[in-house]
Amino acid sequence: MPAAVPTDEIYERYLKKAIAEINELGDELARAGDELRVPVVGSGHPLADVMLLKHAPQPQEIQEGVAFFGRAGQAVLKSLQRLNVDPLAIYGTNCLKFGTEDPADAAAWLTRELHIVQPKLVVVMGETAVDFVNGLGFPLADKLDPGARGTLQRFTPTIEALVTPDVDGSLDDQAAKKAFWEDFKTLGRWWSEQPPY
Repeated sequence: MPAAVPTDEIYERYLKKAIAEINELGDELARAGDELRVPVVGSGHPLADVMLLKHAPQPQEIQEGVAFFGRAGQAVLKSLQRLNVDPLAIYGTNCLKFGTEDPADAAAWLTRELHIVQPKLVVVMGETAVDFVNGLGFPLADKLDPGARGTLQRFTPTIEALVTPDVDGSLDDQAAKKAFWEDFKTLGRWWSEQPPY
């Protein structure tokens, strides 16, 4: 009978595989772009417990080629710190990787990201992102209710979802910023209930 593989070693194998798959996806996106169409790749831990998901990249993200770069990323980072959520356990991405691509291509890329990262919670920011996720046809997925903001919803048997307002649209309006924060706080409660590793 072969010896049992230690849990740390199993995790390391999954992590190596996830890193390789995320890098492969980034390479594929780079080949799909050109000098004028630079892809915005996801950023964060490749096996994150939490995936943050916006609909489309903003100009600063496009300029840097990194999701959640700029104002939205700073706002989310401050919010995570206030909620005592480890930012190193987060992965952030956009539904659209270029902001202009065919939605079918974007859906395939996002589906791959979800399969690679395997988050426990997806924070879907804004109704447009909710509509996009609902159109994925993700295996065993329930449709998300865009009106059930701030509450945990079942997405798949292993992934919960939290719908919030669009963070990008919340940055310049105090009432919108407050609405985002009120819904985003659910992430902190969810995080505090997760068992320690």
